[in-house]
Amino acid sequence: MIPRRQSKSIKVGTATIGGGAPIIVQSMTKTDTRDIQATVTQIKELEGCGCEIVRLAVPDSQAAQAISTIKKKTSIPIIADIHLTTDWR
Repeated sequence: MIPRRQSKSIKVGTATIGGGAPIIVQSMTKTDTRDIQATVTQIKELEGCGCEIVRLAVPDSQAAQAISTIKKKTSIPIIADIHLTTDWR
């Protein structure tokens, strides 16, 4: 088995990454983040399968605004995967 590289631990919500902490499961939703209900449903499904951190695609400001509502309806840490474009205002 390949030895793990020494690293510093960080907290992402309730999850600890690195520093000898157990490896955690992370996934990304396939839904349009602007579709709040579909995204919340998929996050809950991922959590039920053991996912501990979830990433959401954020292609525009409408998707970014949806994150606060999504966060209120879910309990695992959310990471925004921001896709930079020039249409953000």
